[in-house]
Amino acid sequence: MNTPLSFVVAAALVLPSLSFANPAPASFVPPPPDIAGKAYFLNDFNSQQLIAVRDPDLRVEPASLTKLMTAYLTFKALREKRLTLEQTLLVSAKGWKTEGSRMFLDPKTPVTVSDLIRGMIVQSGNDACVTLAEAIAGSEEVFGQLMTREARRLGMNGTHFVNSTGLPGQQHYTTVRDLSTLANAVIRDFPEFYPIYSMKEFRYNNITQPNRNLLLYRDPKVDGMKTGYTDAAGYNLIASARIDGRRVVSVVVGTASPEARATESGKLLNYGLQFFEAPKLYAANKPVSSLTVYKGEASQLNIGFGRDIYATVPKGSTGRIQAKLNTPAYLVAPIKAGQQIGQLTLTLDGKVLVQQPVVALAAVAEAGALGRLVDSIKMMIK
Repeated sequence: MNTPLSFVVAAALVLPSLSFANPAPASFVPPPPDIAGKAYFLNDFNSQQLIAVRDPDLRVEPASLTKLMTAYLTFKALREKRLTLEQTLLVSAKGWKTEGSRMFLDPKTPVTVSDLIRGMIVQSGNDACVTLAEAIAGSEEVFGQLMTREARRLGMNGTHFVNSTGLPGQQHYTTVRDLSTLANAVIRDFPEFYPIYSMKEFRYNNITQPNRNLLLYRDPKVDGMKTGYTDAAGYNLIASARIDGRRVVSVVVGTASPEARATESGKLLNYGLQFFEAPKLYAANKPVSSLTVYKGEASQLNIGFGRDIYATVPKGSTGRIQAKLNTPAYLVAPIKAGQQIGQLTLTLDGKVLVQQPVVALAAVAEAGALGRLVDSIKMMIK
């Protein structure tokens, strides 16, 4: 930020744009439900705030939840035009012989990338995963390295992948925190593909297989995401539920049966939706304040946020949210659009909910020599 340090002032301002009539006391919020599993994680998608958690960094075997990363890299390859949906691929001998769940690819029959994606997501086909991995990286081993590298980029620091399928491997592990990060990234970064996760069945090679996510059949709010199972991992499920524009995402691992993973995940999703709310407090690219600019072609700069700002709070608590904006006393041009100018802090009853960078909503170019001279004199006087 182009402001002399001696002139930077941490000015705390209550933002007038955050005002709610008749604040009400918060509704009763019970503790999270007892979950019969090794670990779990529940977050609000819009605010990215944690709602409930147990053992978030316990190292666990992801099983077929691995396929979220295989899908993420496949979607990325499609966006970067390294693959196309209409492109056809042949399953290799390795892919055809891969054990576990499959979409029953025929080594003699080309299959489209579009069908492979559905076979991977809906049918949890290991043969589909290996075929996509080899198309993207040349080999599944190299693809595993790409998976781990992408995990680090997303902030999944407790994860290491060695294969595209989730079959057991000593160096194939993750955490429920990291799985939540990955699930949220799939929904956020590739919304055009997310509806595939709500498909209840897929037919390929004259074989129809159902989606193993039982919540898709039981709860109309649930629209994804992925199941997983191995003997060592138990029954795992990442699930997402959406109502009135609000989405919560749960990760439950290590349950005892397909029924248990659905039941326990349903408990978490309903807890997050029933006892919490997540209002949108500020809209992206809308001014929340303006600051004086010196030595620039404009004398005022609107500041705001590059994305919508939400806060997840107990139901009935929205009216008690407090907002403080810390910014410099003034700015000095040039200023780039999107440049961080300050920080917004949202609190509820003294507890910090959100800390979000405040950015310049426009660029301010440097003024000519005369304008800079005049403003230099003004700054000296002030």
